[in-house]
Amino acid sequence: MDDSNPKETRKRMPRGIYLLPNLFTTGALFAGFYAVIAAINGLFETAAIAIFLAGLLDGLDGRVARLTNTQSAFGAEFDSLSDMVSFGVAPALIVYLWSLVYLKEVSIAMGKLGWLAAFIYATATALRLARFNTQIGTADKRYFQGLASPAAAAVVMGAVWLCESYEIAGQDVTYAALVLTIAAGGLMISRFSYYSFKDLDLRERVPFVAMVAVVLVFVFLSIETATVLFSFFFLYMLSGPLVSLFRWNRKRMRLADSGQRDTDN
Repeated sequence: MDDSNPKETRKRMPRGIYLLPNLFTTGALFAGFYAVIAAINGLFETAAIAIFLAGLLDGLDGRVARLTNTQSAFGAEFDSLSDMVSFGVAPALIVYLWSLVYLKEVSIAMGKLGWLAAFIYATATALRLARFNTQIGTADKRYFQGLASPAAAAVVMGAVWLCESYEIAGQDVTYAALVLTIAAGGLMISRFSYYSFKDLDLRERVPFVAMVAVVLVFVFLSIETATVLFSFFFLYMLSGPLVSLFRWNRKRMRLADSGQRDTDN
């Protein structure tokens, strides 16, 4: 029998929510929702840019919460649900409306494969977020297990933005969009390790050449924004499998050398 006083329980429960970090999360959610509306209206470049804006806001909310000491369980749950919309459902619908929908003109089976690829991507995002939430406090913060959902969305939406900026219709790259969507979804639920950049300390001193590199990045971003962003996130997406392959090959060679030395002895 529970003898606790309901009034005392209510008093112990925290009232209200922290406004500042949740404003950034709400902004990310709004950007993701607006991206879907833009895609429905045929504004695919605007939709892709909105997803990148959502990624920027999503990266800020956690940092703002830590800097202002306003972390909360509510904020963590709200952030996860916002990520599902902005980096799961929204990109899946956008890439489907932009390109995958035209697979139905090839055949009925291919048409089904088109919307199933979008569904696979959205489901992979949900699974990736659920796994991430259960590993908080136990996983190495320096690395993500599987491609993070904002990065996956940046790859897919970067491709949309790049093609739109060069006036390449989604109908002309349906198979490439299909492969990219499924690959991004698969890598989200993979066990490949991806560097998280969370251990970077911007307060530390860096060589002068690092500042020059930052300036060059901003120059290239201002000239070819879509190309630079897509190239960066695409290479980042490939880094997980490539690094794992390199580690596996190095381990195999080390075992082979060890076996050879045992044979010689």
